[in-house]
Amino acid sequence: MCGIAGILELTGRNEPDRATVERMADAILHRGPDENGALFAPGIGICHRRLSIVGLEDGGQPIYNEDRSIAVMMNGEFFDYVEQREELKAKGHNFSTSSDSEIVVHLYEEYGEDLFLHLKGQYAICLIDLKQRKILLGRDRVGICPLHWSIHKDKLYFGSEIKAILASGEVPRAIDPKGLDQIFTFFAMPTHRTMFKNIQTILPGHYMRISFRQDGKPADIVDKRYWDFEFPDMGEETNPSDPAEIIKQFDNLFHQSVEKRIRADVPVVGYLSGGVDSAFVLAHATRIADRQLDSFTIGVDDPAMDETDAASLISRHIGTKPNYITADAALISDTYPDLVQSADCPVIDTSCAALRALSGEVHKKGFKVVLTGEGSDEALAGYLWFKIHAFDKWLQFGNFNLSHFNSRMFRRFSVKGQSFKSLRRIDKAMGGVHAQAEKYNFISAARHKFYSDALKEELGDYLPHEELPLDREKMKKWHPMNQSLYVGYKTMLSGLLLNHKGDRVAMANSVETRYPFLDEDVIRFISKIHPRWKLRKGYQDKYILRQAASKYLPAEIALRRKQMFRAPMAESFLINPPDYVVELLSKEALETTGYFNVKEVTTQFERARTGKLSRYKFFTSMGLVSVLATQLWHHLYLDDELCSLPKTGYGISHKTLSTTKH
Repeated sequence: MCGIAGILELTGRNEPDRATVERMADAILHRGPDENGALFAPGIGICHRRLSIVGLEDGGQPIYNEDRSIAVMMNGEFFDYVEQREELKAKGHNFSTSSDSEIVVHLYEEYGEDLFLHLKGQYAICLIDLKQRKILLGRDRVGICPLHWSIHKDKLYFGSEIKAILASGEVPRAIDPKGLDQIFTFFAMPTHRTMFKNIQTILPGHYMRISFRQDGKPADIVDKRYWDFEFPDMGEETNPSDPAEIIKQFDNLFHQSVEKRIRADVPVVGYLSGGVDSAFVLAHATRIADRQLDSFTIGVDDPAMDETDAASLISRHIGTKPNYITADAALISDTYPDLVQSADCPVIDTSCAALRALSGEVHKKGFKVVLTGEGSDEALAGYLWFKIHAFDKWLQFGNFNLSHFNSRMFRRFSVKGQSFKSLRRIDKAMGGVHAQAEKYNFISAARHKFYSDALKEELGDYLPHEELPLDREKMKKWHPMNQSLYVGYKTMLSGLLLNHKGDRVAMANSVETRYPFLDEDVIRFISKIHPRWKLRKGYQDKYILRQAASKYLPAEIALRRKQMFRAPMAESFLINPPDYVVELLSKEALETTGYFNVKEVTTQFERARTGKLSRYKFFTSMGLVSVLATQLWHHLYLDDELCSLPKTGYGISHKTLSTTKH
């Protein structure tokens, strides 16, 4: 993949300053170290950083149509570009490059703004219609490639990463407390918000149209959703008595997905854990490539979490060349500042630091493209909470669901500060009580425990659940499990797995990640299948996947119980913490930011250091890591004197910032 950054002067009169736009692109050099390109016109200044993967010799951007009236600059890949090129040629379009990106300008010629319905792959694009004086900024369906924007003083700034926007030096830096509250609620950032006030994210499946006006007034800006996840109405799912045919169809469709994703003019490798997801991906990939592929695995120096034995078994069985790194506490704590800087926001899941190190190993070995198994658990109910939620049907009595009552009771009394009123409001915002309800309740315990009074006052009655981009009316028609799958797709997938664990940690090391389970046709096929073939008998998760995988993998792998990848947490930061952790969680640093209850954080931090955390040790330590991550983000981006870490250039040096409105 690549990186894009630009400025649109919304009156359309003046060309943006070239040095500023180039500085924005330089801030994301890691996304595209191979080549750069630029397009400047009245009102328009855009730069591109290229990571060359397809069309190595002639894929530089911008890429134009035949009369150079339409241009595209983008980040991503279109995996069906070979077939799309042939169809477009048959309709009379002429191609001047071998790049997959060129299909965009010709699809726009053919379909106008409906081109997004014809794009398959992972992408964040900037399409420029020079005749109509119109720009389209759009993202792929599920949100694999990031794209952010901000408006300040009649200019629209955009970039693949927030640091590109900040590098302009023209967009004010200030925390968005509501963005912070989303991190503390969902473990992720799944809405349009970011950690920065007035910097937003274009949502997955959306595009923005910026149309310059002839009267010189600021451009018209419209946000449009062109795609969303869909499930059949309850009772209309594909539900055969014998699953053999749908297992076969799934296997064939997945084979096609992998086949498209190993298309590249550079070698493709794969991540390999001890689970069935990545093993199934690589089993197909090695058969299609008909050669040995490199696999990359994270080892953990804790037998309870380590998966290297299982990964080694898979590697031997399907014939990959294994590469390993070990994620111990030192690696996590050493990598963590780089992780937060890569993500441009606090990252609570410390396993993301291990994945950032793993992508570094991929880069070190000379590779640019890696296949990964993300997206399987979201599609096929692979997480524990889906199994727990599956028993709800036994507690349904007419319109009364006892499990929903029990859920509210449990959430109310398991988290201090939670009220029945807020829980009713949350459940309404979420479109019901879903499988993730208890998980998000426990995650959000830290906000009740650690927020300062000033932050609570500023947030007021804000409820992040109400900003989730959920189609609540459609959800009502779906099977309860499909409703929960939809919630997972819209929160955890886009806001965490494809961001903190996906694009950002890989592209920090100039590595592109590809996701066969997130193929549009695979998602559509699985969505239509009845939940009983996803979670069989309430406990056999990812059923059709495991049955299909049994054809290629040993039974102990195909049927292996789901084990979420974890890396050291408390051991990394809270017991024998490095100096920067002690500094960031000090009374002085906490008072400087003003986000957190100083007494509560310092008390719990001291208990953690001495091994005396409460019986809710996991959630307390996770809450402390959330506080640490926020303090670290503040140091990197708002005040680079909070601790003794080397200055990054992103921070500004003053000690009086707080959560007050700027």
